[in-house]
Amino acid sequence: MLNNTAIQGNAFYSLDFDKIRYVNNGIFCVNDEGYIVEVYEEKDKDYDLIRLKYLKNGKLRILSDSEVMLPGFVDLHIHASQWPQAGTALDKPLETWLGEYTFPLESKYKDLEFANDVYRDIISSTLRHGTTTALYFATVDTEPSILLARLCGELGQRGLVGKVVMDEAKANPEYCRDSSPEEAINETEKFINEVLKIKGLYKQKVYPVVTPRFIPSCTSEVLEGLGMLAKKYDVHIQTHCSESDWAHKFVKEKYGLNDAQALDKFGLITSKTVIAHAPFLEADDLELIAEKKTTIAHSPLSNAYFANSVLPLKDFASKGVNIGMATDISGGYSPSMYQAIRQAVISSRMLQDGVNPSLQSDVRGRKDSSITLNNAFYSATVAAGIALDLPIGKLEKGYSFDVQIIDINNNIPRFYKEKNTEDLLHKILLLSESSNIKEVRVQGNRVK
Repeated sequence: MLNNTAIQGNAFYSLDFDKIRYVNNGIFCVNDEGYIVEVYEEKDKDYDLIRLKYLKNGKLRILSDSEVMLPGFVDLHIHASQWPQAGTALDKPLETWLGEYTFPLESKYKDLEFANDVYRDIISSTLRHGTTTALYFATVDTEPSILLARLCGELGQRGLVGKVVMDEAKANPEYCRDSSPEEAINETEKFINEVLKIKGLYKQKVYPVVTPRFIPSCTSEVLEGLGMLAKKYDVHIQTHCSESDWAHKFVKEKYGLNDAQALDKFGLITSKTVIAHAPFLEADDLELIAEKKTTIAHSPLSNAYFANSVLPLKDFASKGVNIGMATDISGGYSPSMYQAIRQAVISSRMLQDGVNPSLQSDVRGRKDSSITLNNAFYSATVAAGIALDLPIGKLEKGYSFDVQIIDINNNIPRFYKEKNTEDLLHKILLLSESSNIKEVRVQGNRVK
């Protein structure tokens, strides 16, 4: 019996942190539920027979030589509500960016018509850029946060959405915070239950996420309650962690613990937790999150603006920490994970070589910090699937058929054949724009 459909063509995906796999003219068989049930390569004895059967039944799509499949990208940290201010005020200090731009914007989402317009646009934009799964911060408002989850489902993106919690009166403006710990916890539980009700209505599913903004914006009471909710419902958790000098020191002064350790005290460091940024993690923190299988969402663009540092991705990964990739709209200005991949590599090279020319070259940088495009590609796909405990990020049997089909003859110079297939992948990652992405599929469904 033939499966729902099959696509024949060339494809790349990550095997591990360093290695990529190139599938030459493979036949990817996808069932009605949107999962890859078999991949046939030309060397396989059944290849010609399978190909003929799909052709006879009109179920085989054959890609051209100028088309290449990549797994859909997974954006592990994105503020959907900040989309209207993308590219704005990034030359301002963080407190100005938050107080004069971000918080006033986030307060507008009580207007569901405004929320609908913005959220539809950010979901559509990220899909156009090849992001098939996104881990979203919404706002403190419950109804528009539920709306964001529903729109992800309707537009075909696998969305993991959090109602943001920020109840600390000293840290948050009155117009943009939870009025009390009790309200924050009750509204979060309501949000979780409402999203769980609609989770299965969509083929690719949507998921609720417990989302304390970060420790400085939350009271101890609310952090404890959120940890209990996450355990009760076994849901994902997302927050910011050790993002900047200020944030890292604030938590240490308040609790006598580093950020990650304080989060763990409240039950918020688990295998389903994604902590954004985290360049200031210390040795004990790394040991903790590696043991708990917590993931870092590396946001290289926003780190360049607001984190006062570069995440030592290669070093952290060598200590067993799983690290995914993120755009961090709007601390990062671009909705493209291609841009995040490029900046991650650039930032790592700057970390390794150093940036202060007044210092001698042997003391200017942090040795052995540079990552490769293969490493960044892995973070944007496979590592993110591990973070979310979902079968996404690879083009193998048992994985969701989340793909982007790339036109390699658009924007990419092809005057001669590359020396190897890895060179072609690197060209795709460095030169592709949204116009190169001819088609996007999530759970087998075409969404672009």
